[in-house]
Amino acid sequence: MSPLIAPSAEPIAPPNLRTLRVTLRDGAETTVHVAAYRRAGTRVRVVRLPQPEALADWCARSGVDDALVGGFFVRPHGRPLGELRTHGIQRESTPFDAPWARLRACVHVERGEVAIAPRDELCTLPRGDLLQAGPLLVRDGAAVVRDGVDPEGFSAGARQFDSDITDGRYPRAALALTAEDVLAVACDGRAHDEAGLTLGELAATLRDLGAVSALNLDGGGSTSLVCGGLLRNVPRAQQDRALPGGRPISTAIAFASRG
Repeated sequence: MSPLIAPSAEPIAPPNLRTLRVTLRDGAETTVHVAAYRRAGTRVRVVRLPQPEALADWCARSGVDDALVGGFFVRPHGRPLGELRTHGIQRESTPFDAPWARLRACVHVERGEVAIAPRDELCTLPRGDLLQAGPLLVRDGAAVVRDGVDPEGFSAGARQFDSDITDGRYPRAALALTAEDVLAVACDGRAHDEAGLTLGELAATLRDLGAVSALNLDGGGSTSLVCGGLLRNVPRAQQDRALPGGRPISTAIAFASRG
């Protein structure tokens, strides 16, 4: 059963931003923020921040109006976790454990084209930008994550993370592609009135929003979506405790008009 999606009140928002109230099958609710960018007119790039910094702060300092949290990182020093490339150059990072490194999905941007695919379906030395995260949520328009199923080893390989990201409802972020748009998505959570989403619920929500493909990104207290120059979600590192500005992160996906 798919989550029930309804518009949520948003007094001031850019025209490409939707704030949705999602009702889950057990009656719990959460807020999902969706920024849509036309694929034909948007430059998408992967950014390695010079040092860990809250996304909203980095955007304000760098003159970037639209960005989404990127991949995972190793605390406390913030070294990116998973393969990372910008401008065709492999950047310093901690690889995912074998055998998961060759399986976990990526976003790949080359010559303006954005693709989401498992790592072993991309070339060995890809040009352009590549950010590895995962798991893959939607493929060919179908949700491919099922709660309790772990094809990319995020539960089996949980030692590289703060917790098992496949277990339970949390604030989450994702990048999705529809036929015409790139969707930057962040859901709230960790509050009495914000349930968060499981990976399966996130995949189903993205499918219902028209995603052809979608990739899970870093979540929890790192969940951050800046649209129109403002942080749109409410990051929380602990239950009912907002994290002003969000947690410092190491990578981001930035969006800008090609015009």
